[in-house]
Amino acid sequence: MSRRPGIPSRRFGENGGGLFSSSKAKSSPILSIGLLIVGGLFLVAYMYKGSGGFGGLDSVSRVEGDYLCSGEVQQAIPILQQAYGDSMHKVLHVGPDACYVVSKLLKQDETEAWGLEPYDIEDADSNCKALIRRGSVRVADIKFPLPYRPKSFSLVIVSDALDYLSPRYLNKTLPDLARVSADGIVIFTGVPSNNQKAKVADVSKFGRAAKMRSSSWWTKYFAQNNLEENEAASKKFGQASTKSSYVPKCQIFHLKSLH
Repeated sequence: MSRRPGIPSRRFGENGGGLFSSSKAKSSPILSIGLLIVGGLFLVAYMYKGSGGFGGLDSVSRVEGDYLCSGEVQQAIPILQQAYGDSMHKVLHVGPDACYVVSKLLKQDETEAWGLEPYDIEDADSNCKALIRRGSVRVADIKFPLPYRPKSFSLVIVSDALDYLSPRYLNKTLPDLARVSADGIVIFTGVPSNNQKAKVADVSKFGRAAKMRSSSWWTKYFAQNNLEENEAASKKFGQASTKSSYVPKCQIFHLKSLH
């Protein structure tokens, strides 16, 4: 007689479950051991992540896919040092992943670094939280006046953040960045792409999708707002990049500070 699913025969109930009961008894210990192993691996991974592993301070940006230029800044630090020399002794980084960039900068000789994160930091690890507690990294909306005095930093490095600002806010933010720098500003922006699409996550977090503008657009914009190119630094950066075979994935602009 064929058995229907969900309706066990009387024979199985009478002999303690028969074959089904026996196979369950054999598989249960194996299943339990497997679940314990998987649970242990998840626990180890969680603890390791909290201690700075899996995308810790030495790693490239943990969200490099979304914030390409912030990861690019970390790679470009040796080139920036060659181009700016002593101007790298007191640096402010403005943009997402500020904790990671600041941590990388602090490992350089004779370099002090601070970070300004324009957006709420989600899932910050213990190292990032420590930087925030010390005041090395702050969270502030860059659409409003920056919380620093004029020429507080020798160099200001900006990555990704300006791509999310409309011209209305750029008119306020960019001159303010120039105000707090003494020796110049370095801007890392995305490269326009024909298949660029707005991400729902971007709109919900930043209020708008990133706007990747062309090099000619930026050049015209700088001229309209009396922001001059730092030709000397730009030339040194280009020479150092060629010597190191460094090919940036983002657009990089070198501007003079306001005096």
